[in-house]
Amino acid sequence: MLEQRSQEPAVRDRIYLVGYLLLAGILLFLGRDLLQSSVVITWGLAFGGTTAVGVLFVLSNRLRLQLQASRHELARKEAELSFALEVQKSLFPRQLPCNYGLAFSAVCVPARGISGDFYDVIQLRDGCLAFGIADISGKGAPAAILMANLQAMLRIFSETNSSPADVCTHLNYHLHEVTEPSRFATFFYAQWDPARREVHYVNAGHNPPILLGADGSQRLHIGGFPLGLFPSVIFDVGHISLETGDLLVLYSDGITEASGLKEEEFGEMRLEALVAGHRTESLEKIQEAVLEAVGRWCGKEQEDDMRLVMVRETGGKAI
Repeated sequence: MLEQRSQEPAVRDRIYLVGYLLLAGILLFLGRDLLQSSVVITWGLAFGGTTAVGVLFVLSNRLRLQLQASRHELARKEAELSFALEVQKSLFPRQLPCNYGLAFSAVCVPARGISGDFYDVIQLRDGCLAFGIADISGKGAPAAILMANLQAMLRIFSETNSSPADVCTHLNYHLHEVTEPSRFATFFYAQWDPARREVHYVNAGHNPPILLGADGSQRLHIGGFPLGLFPSVIFDVGHISLETGDLLVLYSDGITEASGLKEEEFGEMRLEALVAGHRTESLEKIQEAVLEAVGRWCGKEQEDDMRLVMVRETGGKAI
């Protein structure tokens, strides 16, 4: 796409050059009688034509050099963007744990190159498991850099703080200190205790995850403000118990706020109904069904980054 855009100015410049030469040729043809009757006009037209051709040659050569430089710059930026995307991909978990009584499936679909969304699954020293999903405000490289910083601090704070509220408190203060006031992050963080089969979580302004169980569904909304808005925030901790087969859906607003052809959003209700309809299938199949449905709903180019993390209680024992 970048190469195609870089070729457009070159085609346009060639059209202008050919048009100018044709116009000069037409004027010379129409004034051919004057060339035979006046030496001054002949020398004037010859001098003017020679000068015009020289100027056109210099301009054409300059445009060619500028176009070549632009192509090199676009190629360099494209290479840097590809490298940044590969680096960002390497930050996501390469292998999701499957020996804590939970099964995971996760996917990241950036809208345009690198993004500020991330998810992570962390094995804690006390035998518990931590997992979370975040959405950094803004787009592009600034959001991606902040994402990498926040993810690194999450791994540090998760190991040194026992409560989800403490983890979010430290992350909130850190983000407030290192970013501008307009920057923030919505964040959902949970700790799974495989022995008690309990989840302790904080929802810091993120889209409430959907829990589908045998008794129906519920949204995990307990928590507080998004990270980074205020220097000091008190976070409430939610508690849920999971039974075998219970399904937890973590997602970003790129899925639920995806607009259709009539500017209607996909919405949480459609997402919940879709997952419930495929609940007995594998997590990968459910994930594929969600992304396909959102793609059909939009019917156009993806506008926002999409993150989807599926968690299922398997009834297995922690190893």
